[in-house]
Amino acid sequence: MNNILEFKNVKYFYQTKNDEIYALDNINFSVKEQEFVSLVGPSGCGKTTILSLTAGLLKPSSGQVILDGSDKIDTKKIGYMFQRDMLFDWRTVWKNITLGLELQKPKNLDEKLTFAEELLKKYNLDGFKNKKPRSLSGGMRQRVALIRTLVMEPKLLLLDEPFSALDFQTRLALCDDVYEIIKSEKKTALLVTHDISEAISLSDKIEVLTSRPAKIKDELNLSLSGATPLKKREDKAFSGYFDLIWRELTNEENEAKHS
Repeated sequence: MNNILEFKNVKYFYQTKNDEIYALDNINFSVKEQEFVSLVGPSGCGKTTILSLTAGLLKPSSGQVILDGSDKIDTKKIGYMFQRDMLFDWRTVWKNITLGLELQKPKNLDEKLTFAEELLKKYNLDGFKNKKPRSLSGGMRQRVALIRTLVMEPKLLLLDEPFSALDFQTRLALCDDVYEIIKSEKKTALLVTHDISEAISLSDKIEVLTSRPAKIKDELNLSLSGATPLKKREDKAFSGYFDLIWRELTNEENEAKHS
């Protein structure tokens, strides 16, 4: 599989009124086609900064961010799924899903509208096509948000803590839903999460970051049995991965406090 995303020696700093903040220090990692990669690290270490650099919202201070073979970020190749679903309550589910198509007016609009219809049916949301988002559960709203993103056929999905606003039971169910949709549609995903268990259950690979300025402290290639994230939590190796990441993050936080 080819790399969809590469960070090559990426450094990033930004200026405040009184100081220069060094956020990322020599970040190197890659994401292959159809791979699910998670970023975990201490709070404020720069995980969301990495997503913003990937999406072309920020430019690296040095180094290269390469998306689909080019260091000129094509934003049309990026799909973004946020912590909140960002659905417009005055628009129907269908109107929310096709919002990007309205704005971009692609030449193959009819094909994409047909694709949107197919996704609604495939993931059991066609019965809610003409409903307003307020009539949906939190998990269903996030599925609609994901389908809205997929309709644009991005090369890479960026997931910025998309489950954190949900209760635990809904989170577990939605993790399974989102995983199934992403794998079924053969998409590539980069997830930022504070939840170690979530990262392990969803990911093919985890990048563990240090405190700011962030470096890659460890890269874990996961091998867990189970067809879904929930089933993967039952694998005996799961707790070993959890303990390893927990120790690395706890050590980071302790070092940051005493530095």
